[in-house]
Amino acid sequence: MALVSIVVALALIQFFWFGLQVGRARVRFGIPAPATSGNPDFERVFRVHMNTLEQLVMFLPSIWIFASYVSPLWAAGLGVVYLVGRFLYAQGYAKAANKRGLGFGLSALPVMILLFGGLVGAGLSLIRR
Repeated sequence: MALVSIVVALALIQFFWFGLQVGRARVRFGIPAPATSGNPDFERVFRVHMNTLEQLVMFLPSIWIFASYVSPLWAAGLGVVYLVGRFLYAQGYAKAANKRGLGFGLSALPVMILLFGGLVGAGLSLIRR
């Protein structure tokens, strides 16, 4: 489970970093808080952060459930794919909204595998009792 804990910590660090990027973009594009619009370049950086928050809501419990009922090693591996996907998503989206697709797919797919795999694993553990 240590590997899963490391991946989870890295996901939270990545989210924190994306938040710092929003702060930098506010200064660069002159968008004072609490505004969340006004410059398309700022809005894309902001959306990376918010979309990552939306994904974390599913990623964090899913990775723990999958690790508990299926495999911590596979959970950590899928978590690494998620992290790479989020990085590619951020890089692509910062350039142009239509360049976020690959990164989104590489982060959404592992979440779905973790979620449904964890559900199946938990369900099977009930049957085995």
